[in-house]
Amino acid sequence: MQPGKRTILWIIPIAIIGIFYYFYGPQEDITDNDYISYVQQLSLVENSNVSIEEALSNYCEKSSWVFFKTQMRKNVVEFKGECQVDKEVQPVNLQFVVDKEITKHELGVLLINHVQQTDADREKYIEQVYMN
Repeated sequence: MQPGKRTILWIIPIAIIGIFYYFYGPQEDITDNDYISYVQQLSLVENSNVSIEEALSNYCEKSSWVFFKTQMRKNVVEFKGECQVDKEVQPVNLQFVVDKEITKHELGVLLINHVQQTDADREKYIEQVYMN
């Protein structure tokens, strides 16, 4: 094999790896868009004028909101914070799945200390957040 052909054969796999990294590698967090604004204004408890953003910011010490799309092209807004759970400050992640038109949402996963909670535990946690 000639030296020129060998070099080309190495460039092609490296280029392919570079393309995959560009499209699927780590990306910057999106912390401000219409999806996040929509979720922050929601009230998750009936007969309450308090938004979820206000309730969580009053309940948690550190917090941030992030938007991302899943591999299935679902729009997800995630709250990340350090919140009081069982008399101890623990990391909390609460996800909301928002439709493309930004008119409907579903509650997603709740992680407390990186452990997924049941739907019933998620509902109890939200009630607890609104009670404080």
